[in-house]
Amino acid sequence: MPPRAVVVDDSAFQRTVVSEAIDDHVEIVGTAENGREAIKVFAETEPDLLTMDIMMPKLNGIEALSAIKDRSPSTTVVMVTSVSQTEKMRQAAKAGADGYVTKPFEGPELTAELDDALDGSLAG
Repeated sequence: MPPRAVVVDDSAFQRTVVSEAIDDHVEIVGTAENGREAIKVFAETEPDLLTMDIMMPKLNGIEALSAIKDRSPSTTVVMVTSVSQTEKMRQAAKAGADGYVTKPFEGPELTAELDDALDGSLAG
């Protein structure tokens, strides 16, 4: 069975780009457009993996990451963020991020990062 994933980004376009890049390797069980919604969808779907943008309204990705890791330390969270956010990536790493890719990314780059974060257990 492929890992179950939730895609989190405030941009509907980016949610689609990420979803299409990983769809052959995971079962996408939900999406969210902000950190608060990400926590809600996480609780409802209990995924193995989340991709998480950092800069989002209502609750940013680092705050959502912290809340999810507090609830479920074994859940894999890979940050997907713009290249100009180096300091934010340091904060995400301290909060427990399992990996990251920078936008714009190529599909194989994202799937390779997810596979690495999941210790090589990605389907496909």
